[in-house]
Amino acid sequence: MARRAAPAGTMLDMGTGGGEWLAALSPRPRRTVATEGWTPNVPVAARRLRPLGVAVVQDEGAPDNMAGDTTDRGRLPFRDGAFGLVANRHEAFRAAEVARVLVSGGTFLTQQVDFRSYEDVHRIVGLDAPEQPESWLPLAMQQVRDAGLIVQAAVRGEERQEFRDIGAVVYYLRVVPWAVPGYRFEACAAALRAAHETAEMWPARFRQRRFLLVATKP
Repeated sequence: MARRAAPAGTMLDMGTGGGEWLAALSPRPRRTVATEGWTPNVPVAARRLRPLGVAVVQDEGAPDNMAGDTTDRGRLPFRDGAFGLVANRHEAFRAAEVARVLVSGGTFLTQQVDFRSYEDVHRIVGLDAPEQPESWLPLAMQQVRDAGLIVQAAVRGEERQEFRDIGAVVYYLRVVPWAVPGYRFEACAAALRAAHETAEMWPARFRQRRFLLVATKP
């Protein structure tokens, strides 16, 4: 991203969260804008990014890429051809809107959470992981191609993380409950206690599956 940001001139960071990642990016294009759809994050991102000259715009967010949503939700509040680079880290996107706001020759670069990222966490809390395809990267590639973009790179990988104890697991699932939709603390208490009492489990390593997709506008 840093290699592409310097010559881009203009950049959009979709779904900036609290702005932590964008604030650490160096160099940034002189004109950089961030969007965020989750209301509590907007003032957090604004406090962090506005002193750096980055405007933060609240938007409606796009529907999940796998949902097959036929509404027009996910519109980006910018003119056609506004950005030389559109960055997206773990944010749903409407490919046609990304293509619209890119300049000719501009680049879309996204990292997405892939299917089967939380199978190891399911096992720790005693739940069966849902059956899922190996990856939704082929769907993402088709979406950007249908929007007229040219795929330059498509790479799958894994991020390795670890929990040091059961308290870390419980905290993690309070922060990101969507990771294990069937998880409820009371219902999983016996499995949590059993894991806590199994000393050889810790630290418990788990894999987070990701993919990187880079596409350009002709």
